[in-house]
Amino acid sequence: MTDGSGRTGAGTAAGGALVQAAAGPAGVGAAVAAGGMSVELPLWRAISYFRLLALGYAVLRYLDSYLEFVHPVAGWIYMGALILWTLATVRAFAGPQRCTWYVLGTDLTVAVTGVVMSGMVDSPDRIQRGALTLPTIWAASTVLGFAAKGGWRPAAFAGTLIGIANIFSHGGFTGDNVHNIVLLMVAGCAIGYVIELARASEATLTRALQVESATRERERLSRDIHDGVLQVLALVQRRGGELEQGGRDTGFAELGRLAGEQERALRTLMTGGPLPHQRGAAPAGPTDLRALLAPYAAELVTVSAPGTPVLLPGPAAAEVAAAVGAALDNVRRHAGPGARAWILLEDEPQAVTVSIRDDGPGFPAGRLGEAERAGRLGVSQSIRGRLLDLGGSAELYSVPGEGVEVELKVPREGA
Repeated sequence: MTDGSGRTGAGTAAGGALVQAAAGPAGVGAAVAAGGMSVELPLWRAISYFRLLALGYAVLRYLDSYLEFVHPVAGWIYMGALILWTLATVRAFAGPQRCTWYVLGTDLTVAVTGVVMSGMVDSPDRIQRGALTLPTIWAASTVLGFAAKGGWRPAAFAGTLIGIANIFSHGGFTGDNVHNIVLLMVAGCAIGYVIELARASEATLTRALQVESATRERERLSRDIHDGVLQVLALVQRRGGELEQGGRDTGFAELGRLAGEQERALRTLMTGGPLPHQRGAAPAGPTDLRALLAPYAAELVTVSAPGTPVLLPGPAAAEVAAAVGAALDNVRRHAGPGARAWILLEDEPQAVTVSIRDDGPGFPAGRLGEAERAGRLGVSQSIRGRLLDLGGSAELYSVPGEGVEVELKVPREGA
């Protein structure tokens, strides 16, 4: 395990591998975030290459000095077994699934056997002068495999066994042996600890992405529910209250009261978790936004658009049209039945802009924040949420007594 001059042996080789492995998790984290590469793969690939290079080094070292061994034939038998085992496990050490604990246990047995045999087939004089063991730096790959598979504790176990075999079978408790064993242990434990941190970081990132995905899905479902179910419930409640105040149809008034209760319960549920809901199929391919906005034209709603098609990807166009519909619902609910609204569609080189303006009473500053805290998500989800999902923006401008203007802007690139 040591040579007579600096004699780093397995310990130095593992130390060199540590530098490469320590740089791995940062790149791995980016890969995980970008597309899902496992944190295991770069490290396992490096270990697999290291095993082949270390095997070549061990064979060349033995070829250069086998005539000085007391039992060179026994050494060649071991080298043959080492070659066969290393080549047979190339695929196993390429990933954590194939490299089982059984494979690692056998690998550790091969390494320890080589260290013990070194003390039996080599001459005592050569061993005292610091001759290398038969596996030389190949033994470090066993410790690295344990580190990649299970962390620093299994790496410490493997390094301890190899160190004990080296001390009792190849040179005793010498300064060179202790030096190399410490390097081997430090490298194996450090890589094991780094891989544990990388795995924990990957798990944290995965959980964060899952939470973000669930939140976005809940917001999407909340928008759809607001555009349909909540609008109907609010209408039933309002009509029921009007009939009750007029002293007519108490049964319908009761229905209105129940609709109000269900609306409040559903709003509470929307702010706490997602609900199953089927969205309508969005148009496929480029879609003329003018065609989706044209049905909103009515006696009190004026739609103005360019004379040429305003094309957006089908899903993006459908979301913009739904946001416009949500804005018109707010006009009907808050500006009164006689309020007029104007929709202006503008086709710009970098973006598409839709403005919705009404002549209602407007609202004071801070009103939107109060509505959102009360669970009314018409603006925050059905309008702003949709545009944010498209990479765009939704701005609302209002002065009490002068109506409200909603400006929706969708960038063409990435819509």
